[in-house]
Amino acid sequence: MLALLKRSVLILACSTLCACASDEGAPSGGGPGLSGDERGDGHGSGAPRRLPNIFISPAGEPFRAAQEAPYPVVAWFRRADADHDGRLTRDEFRADALGFFGKLDMNNDGIIDGAELARYEQEVAPEILPKIESLHADEGMDPSLTFGDPRNTDNRPDDSRPHRRGEARAPAPARGIGVQGAAVYSLINAPEPVAAADTEFNGRITRAEFAAAADRRFDLLDKTSAGYLTEAALPKTPLQTAILKREKQAAKRRAEQPPVPPP
Repeated sequence: MLALLKRSVLILACSTLCACASDEGAPSGGGPGLSGDERGDGHGSGAPRRLPNIFISPAGEPFRAAQEAPYPVVAWFRRADADHDGRLTRDEFRADALGFFGKLDMNNDGIIDGAELARYEQEVAPEILPKIESLHADEGMDPSLTFGDPRNTDNRPDDSRPHRRGEARAPAPARGIGVQGAAVYSLINAPEPVAAADTEFNGRITRAEFAAAADRRFDLLDKTSAGYLTEAALPKTPLQTAILKREKQAAKRRAEQPPVPPP
């Protein structure tokens, strides 16, 4: 009986040591490669996770910048504004989109096919795909950044699915539904902006379809029908809104800190 008791205690001790070793090897909080502190979601000490500095153009092209650099919507606008007059016209907007089409059309046949679309989603702009492994509810999006939320005053237009000429557009998502895919980083609500240009729903996106999608999106952004866009009048992306909010909170905390006494 005593031998059996000693054996049970030994097994329990070994199990405890194995569990501890497993906990040390796996990231806490469930996110791939993220500690609880980095997540900033209550699983750790609450330190906020660093936000990426990414913008995805209305055509779907990603622009990435260093953490402390200006939000890269600036880089896109100034490149697309070919004559650098501060006004992005329809022709410039369309030309910028078609330039990106050329980058995706690897074999130059005038069509983005399934393989080229997969390359876009997996290699060119992988940020638009959900991270499935160990995914927690609302991870990868901020559920407070919704198109129907009155706090989000930019009222970004919706282009989440293709529209035929004359067809009524779908309303923006209802309050409480988090933005998804490229919409997190974009001026319009299009979770997959390249695939959304496929108005024939045949898995093949022609150059003409891509140009038509660019014109449609220009109209969505040109709310006053001025015929051009300005950098100052662009709506903010949900990510950009989150970055600005975090910067304001950090500035407030710094201002509230007591002055350091002289040595």
